[in-house]
Amino acid sequence: MSVADFNRLAGIYRWLEFFTLGPLLQQCRCAYLDEMRDARKGLVLGDGDGRFAARLLRTNGTIQIDAVDASDRMLCELRRRTGEHLARVQTHCADAREWAGAEGNYDLVVSHFFLDCLTPEEVTELAARVRKAVSPQAVWAVSDFAIPEGWLGRLVARPLVWGLYCAFGLLTGLRVRKLPNHRGALAGSGFRLERQRSLLGGMLVSELWRVDAG
Repeated sequence: MSVADFNRLAGIYRWLEFFTLGPLLQQCRCAYLDEMRDARKGLVLGDGDGRFAARLLRTNGTIQIDAVDASDRMLCELRRRTGEHLARVQTHCADAREWAGAEGNYDLVVSHFFLDCLTPEEVTELAARVRKAVSPQAVWAVSDFAIPEGWLGRLVARPLVWGLYCAFGLLTGLRVRKLPNHRGALAGSGFRLERQRSLLGGMLVSELWRVDAG
């Protein structure tokens, strides 16, 4: 199982993001912050340099989070950004595909622009493990790229996503080259899609999933 190395991007990740898509990715990450105000225990998967984790901790003054990332330098950036709220953060330098949290403990899971780094099989396995680690009232916030139907998908989104995969492949060794069907994986593991927002004509999506009581 290969692990992409994002260490070299830790210090410049924000600027790489800004010069490609401006503030849009961060808008996707923060789309459902208001719905997270009452969460008490959060699992944050692959947050990169920690900009979302910092916003979450400022928005929710009581939440405790476990932040899991395979890049120790990204986790250093996350700890730096969380600043005065660091006491409410536990960082885990680990491959999220293998890391297991406390079962039934989390009422919030967050994976922003992370599932697209996994294969379809890996997303399915991760979703099944996350389902065992959350409470019956848990929500899962997901942000990701998408290929909309029609000409926009064919002529703009597909080449953009392919180019991003190639760039990250060169910079980090990431081997994935195709967006996985995370919706099928989450639905098959006992989550239901509750809300969805999109940007750039559907090329960026923010979703809020909830444990399906049925």
